[in-house]
Amino acid sequence: MLSISEIKSLLATPQKIVITTHHKPDGDAMGSSLGLYAYLIQKGHHVHVITPSDYPYFLHWMPNNAEVIIYPDEQERSAKLVAEASMIFCLDFNALGRINELGELVRASDAYKLMIDHHLDPEDFDDYRHWNIGACAAAQLVYDFIVNELQDGALMNKDIASCLYTGIMTDSGSFRFESANAAVYRIAADLIDLGAEHWRIHQLVYDNATENRLRFLGYCLSEKLEVIKEFNAAIISVTKEELKKYNIVTGDTEGIVNYALSINGVKLAAFIIERTDKVKLSLRSTGDFPANEICKKYFNGGGHRNAAGGYSDKNLVDTVTDFKALLPEYKNQLFQ
Repeated sequence: MLSISEIKSLLATPQKIVITTHHKPDGDAMGSSLGLYAYLIQKGHHVHVITPSDYPYFLHWMPNNAEVIIYPDEQERSAKLVAEASMIFCLDFNALGRINELGELVRASDAYKLMIDHHLDPEDFDDYRHWNIGACAAAQLVYDFIVNELQDGALMNKDIASCLYTGIMTDSGSFRFESANAAVYRIAADLIDLGAEHWRIHQLVYDNATENRLRFLGYCLSEKLEVIKEFNAAIISVTKEELKKYNIVTGDTEGIVNYALSINGVKLAAFIIERTDKVKLSLRSTGDFPANEICKKYFNGGGHRNAAGGYSDKNLVDTVTDFKALLPEYKNQLFQ
């Protein structure tokens, strides 16, 4: 592993740098990526953010979003930039499978690979690791990397602050999750002092839905919500046809699982959605219930204790059946 002094030495001269993050990037993925981008360009580096897929429209307002390269749209250019890079920052993921085809390009690259992440069980592909599963967001770790590790707090500005605040806000559930401790609030306060307009960021992210998205949410709650009271669980499942009916695009399904979790008494909620190639699951839980254990053990995934995801190669009906079938195994924990 590279030491922080070696990282400082590398960053003291212009480098060709690629920043990438996980498939279907969320607010933390894009906030940490664009925040780090805004820092590195001030240092005189040649920097490109490459995402392995598209990402929600309500994140497109962030500073420097126009510079983002979406790999499926520009594969040749992306491959060239990865091959030429001297440093590759991997943010908000810790296994190269999380960036799809882009992962093999990163693996084959001779560049130094730097991971900044807060998920369990990192894969050993990196040359430097700033990793803490106790952090509420990768954006929190990017802040720590710039301010404390590199001791470059003087370069923090409004663009960086706005991006990092977005990452922390979204991955902490608007500061309501257990991981949003006092240290996180102090970082948020510093980011606001640096120019992050917290009220405006919240509005742009959470109060920026399309009419289709709102109607789809109403449909999910009125027609697709199933509450399983004997296990303190709730499920929302949707088909490809239902997604098409409401013209659902990337980002429109984000956060719907939280409505199921908000029901009084529900300790585990699942949003199960039929995609073109796989059935995807998003799990949320309260307290000590291990949503990540279910995803890792049964659905080829993982994540955090209270927020995890996975997938199944079975059809939607069978996946829902499989999920219900595992609930008796966790009945005691669901009633603690």
